[in-house]
Amino acid sequence: MPVYKRGSVEIYYEEAGSGFPLLVIPGGGLNANIEYLSTRTPFNPMTELSDEFRCITMDLRNAIGGKSSGPVEVNRPWDSYCDDQLGLMDHLGIDKFLVIGFCIGGPFIWNMLKRAPERVVAAVPATPSGFRAEVPDLFYRNNMKNWAPTLSEKRPDVTMEMCSDFLKKMYFENNDFVFSVTRDFVRTVKTPVLVMPDDTEAHPYGPAEESAMLAPNAQMTFFPWKEPKARVTLAVRHLRTFLRANTPR
Repeated sequence: MPVYKRGSVEIYYEEAGSGFPLLVIPGGGLNANIEYLSTRTPFNPMTELSDEFRCITMDLRNAIGGKSSGPVEVNRPWDSYCDDQLGLMDHLGIDKFLVIGFCIGGPFIWNMLKRAPERVVAAVPATPSGFRAEVPDLFYRNNMKNWAPTLSEKRPDVTMEMCSDFLKKMYFENNDFVFSVTRDFVRTVKTPVLVMPDDTEAHPYGPAEESAMLAPNAQMTFFPWKEPKARVTLAVRHLRTFLRANTPR
């Protein structure tokens, strides 16, 4: 079982294919794990793109149902996950890479572009999560119900109060856009970005489109693209063309 260890952090990861590295961030909120790529996403990059890229994915730290673990860093939620993602790339000896992230992977990607813009060659937020004014506390409530209780039961070092503080820091600090960064930051991002929008309660279309409009080198797939299956095939074709165009030769 491939595991990357750093101090008290253990990250389970998998690889498929060969070629230029592509980091694949599963969806599923704070319970994001590798299994979700084959059960809850419109397509699985680990199978769809491994013919051309070295695809690398990982269970999110402390995801229920996953095999990764680490401290709940109350004061730096987004950065603690970014430490894991960039640390795994370091562990594998990878400097520059492409990245695609579903759901929570969208905010993760924007934070990664803030932390390590020189390493991310191109980025794809797919069905990204974002703020919806009608349900401003959606992610806090969902994670306090579906993540925090099980984690705190398993881990004597994690309390429900810690989880609450962690989630408030994560989702209430920049709570009107993509959570991890501000609009002013997105305006400065020169990295090529392909947004693959959704329009569900947790993945609102508005912030996805706005991020594509603000980032100067961003583009967006057609919408809707998830159904029927033929539309997914066309969207993946667009994705592959984007990744090829931005892969260093």
